[in-house]
Amino acid sequence: MTEPLLPPSLLPRLERLSIASKRRVKGTTQGKRRSGRLGASLEFADYREYAPGDDIRRFDWGVYARTGRPFVRQYWDEQELYVNLYVDISASMDFGGEKSTGAPATENKLLYAKSLAASVGYMALAGYDRVQASLFASEVEGKLPPIRGKASAARLFTFLQDAVPRGSGDLASALRRPQSIPRQPGMTWIFSDFWLEGGIETLGDMLSFLLAAGQEIVLVQVLSSEELGPKLSGDLRLLDSELGTGKEIALTGKVLEKYGYALKQYREEIARFCSERGIRYVLAPTHLPLEKRIFETLRGAGVVGS
Repeated sequence: MTEPLLPPSLLPRLERLSIASKRRVKGTTQGKRRSGRLGASLEFADYREYAPGDDIRRFDWGVYARTGRPFVRQYWDEQELYVNLYVDISASMDFGGEKSTGAPATENKLLYAKSLAASVGYMALAGYDRVQASLFASEVEGKLPPIRGKASAARLFTFLQDAVPRGSGDLASALRRPQSIPRQPGMTWIFSDFWLEGGIETLGDMLSFLLAAGQEIVLVQVLSSEELGPKLSGDLRLLDSELGTGKEIALTGKVLEKYGYALKQYREEIARFCSERGIRYVLAPTHLPLEKRIFETLRGAGVVGS
């Protein structure tokens, strides 16, 4: 029997969290997020002098008694946020966990990314936001149409649960196509290891499309403990999980040191690039338990709030 992506005991705790957007929401349907416009929520915004035709229920009799001038109360409008989830299902994501090292299966990168995406999606659905999800490798392989409301969470969980790794990854190619870009301004979360042949330049090209589409972006880089600190040595043949090619290498301490330095530089380049463009970046090593990742790391990064 397939294990659920999220333990049932976690769901009530996720319902108490919300997706933290830095922008005013400009949705089309009533939600629970304050937009930049005045509307019909219960949150007071300001007073305005009464004009014929105003709703008399908003007339403030207290102000009229004190000043003799007619004023009506104005309230903020509340709209829903469009949350787009992109999950990398390329072959390199099927790494980590019991298959390779005997570590818990939950440390598999793809499973971890799907669980994180399910958590973020459930928070959004519980907060009356609209959620759509996409799976990508070298192109978008599957798409869940926009859903809304907590009752739709099962559709999201099934969509993610059924995702299997396939092919080589090309984030820029997958998201460069017009049909892959969200049509509504909103918030886009990308869960990937971001192992890109073109490095930071490829990533930058891809993100520019999303920024131009009015997206507030969160990058979640999912890496296994074997990638962050490989414990290998000796003469080995390393295989590329996406291309199927291999390379003989004598893995010494010096080689591992160079690898660690290159990886650190790449992560710092991503973080710097994101910081300069108002994109939020989160590193998600899979050895950290999912709940700790959500309630400490994501909250600490300011992408999730109470």
